[in-house]
Amino acid sequence: MSGAWLQIPRPKPKAAIRLLCLPHAGGTASLYRPWAKLLPDSIELVLVCLPGREQRCNEAMPADMQTLIALLSRAIKPVIDKPWAVFGHSMGATVAHELALSLYREKLRGPEHIFVSAREAPQFQKSGNVHQLSDESLCQQLIELGGTAPELLEIPELRALLLPAIRQDYRLIETSKMSSDQLLNCPITAMVGRDDPELSTDEARGWQQWTNCEFQLNEYAGNHFYLSDCPDLVVGHIVRKLHLA
Repeated sequence: MSGAWLQIPRPKPKAAIRLLCLPHAGGTASLYRPWAKLLPDSIELVLVCLPGREQRCNEAMPADMQTLIALLSRAIKPVIDKPWAVFGHSMGATVAHELALSLYREKLRGPEHIFVSAREAPQFQKSGNVHQLSDESLCQQLIELGGTAPELLEIPELRALLLPAIRQDYRLIETSKMSSDQLLNCPITAMVGRDDPELSTDEARGWQQWTNCEFQLNEYAGNHFYLSDCPDLVVGHIVRKLHLA
């Protein structure tokens, strides 16, 4: 296990495959913790804990995607000794994609499947300026997206703690460029909330162009954080895709 980077809420030594989960901008691995009880014994959940949040709140998020991926690629080596898949939500989807490309370059084991949630395909990537917004405008953006309780943002002490990390995540994702146009040698499932204000179905469907294998688009009722409304449904779809129900 790689120290602060990874957590396994419910170890399953005999699991046939591991599912690594990457959080959204400003998000934490705790979003996925309830999934441990929903997954069958054949799938072991691995939470990826990024710097700048929860127990790593005093650590700075890397300033660029290249540095983050280099650190993350090193950290996950102990858990990719068996088949693995990866789920990334929003920013986490881009990190998951870049992580797979990095492992290909290193000639290491790539994922069996990538689940990209609430994120446009690379050809539709928006440069964005969220990281440059004022604190008030950034808070409004977070409230509109959902996933952040408005009452938390009204507490000055919590705002001072949360906003710098969120801003740095947005800076990283809004200024990053895709490292390679190589296609993935694994299936991609794109997952999207029908009422997501940040993402169109066509932008999610664009992931089809980035794999040599099967592609599927799953739509769910809800907004950018649809997965919080129907975890059983989302996890059920993941399990079926991994053929390990």
